[in-house]
Amino acid sequence: MNECGELIVVSGPSGAGKSTVISRVILHNQDIVFSVSATTRPPREGEKNGVNYFFTDRPHFEAMIENAELLEHAQYVGNYYGTPKAPVLASIAKGRSVLFDIEVQGAMQIKEQCPEAILILIFVIPPDFSEIEKRLHARGTDSEEKIQQRIKTARSEYSMALNYDYIVINDNPDSAAEEIKAIITAEKCKAEKRKKYITEECSL
Repeated sequence: MNECGELIVVSGPSGAGKSTVISRVILHNQDIVFSVSATTRPPREGEKNGVNYFFTDRPHFEAMIENAELLEHAQYVGNYYGTPKAPVLASIAKGRSVLFDIEVQGAMQIKEQCPEAILILIFVIPPDFSEIEKRLHARGTDSEEKIQQRIKTARSEYSMALNYDYIVINDNPDSAAEEIKAIITAEKCKAEKRKKYITEECSL
């Protein structure tokens, strides 16, 4: 018997290493579809359109908002980010789980808009807050002003962490990915979600 897929939301401050952890979670896992977000920020070196993000401009993004084509959207450090609705609905209709890499604002929007969905909220942080600044400088992709904006935003995001179901500490990407896989498995095994098997057995 097929089980419903989950909406798996992974958030965390810039520099927490979310993208690396997520890539390890979905590697060789055919049951999880990565939700590719749309953004108005320019691509970083090595990023591909349609794979890492759907890169677009502000007028097009704002048209998507106006036409209700996004499941959630938010502004982060001067750029828009959002989740195209159609691919998510198509995956859920096929019974596949969808994993989101989105900011805190977007995560809370999905929580509000999808109260009936099987939703798992996971917040990823480094072992120490000072690690965020180190990682942002190591990237070499942002100006010092932009880095300070990201650090300020990170402090605000930390204050929202307890609104999530789980907190994963990313001191090692492989270990953090295994924790997230364990969370997903545990959620699938909850009695409430598998009571149909008991009901069917008792009805024989």
